[in-house]
Amino acid sequence: MPRTHADEGVEDNYNLPGLALLGLGLIATALSLIAAANGFDGRAIAAAIIAAVLYLSGAVWLAAEWRRRNAQGRPNNIDRQGH
Repeated sequence: MPRTHADEGVEDNYNLPGLALLGLGLIATALSLIAAANGFDGRAIAAAIIAAVLYLSGAVWLAAEWRRRNAQGRPNNIDRQGH
């Protein structure tokens, strides 16, 4: 969906939890790799499972927000521009 001005993406911050979940998934992936490199197999597997759950939940959140935004039917949402 095209943006009409630079700040429009910041005004609709309902996708921030999804982005935070993806960021936590990245951290869990790094922890999984560190645990695997140091020989902690059980912890590496647990961190990999947690990372997969975080990635999946973040992607689902972003997809739901994308569908919500498109269901509004107003790509040029003048009401939320703040000026």
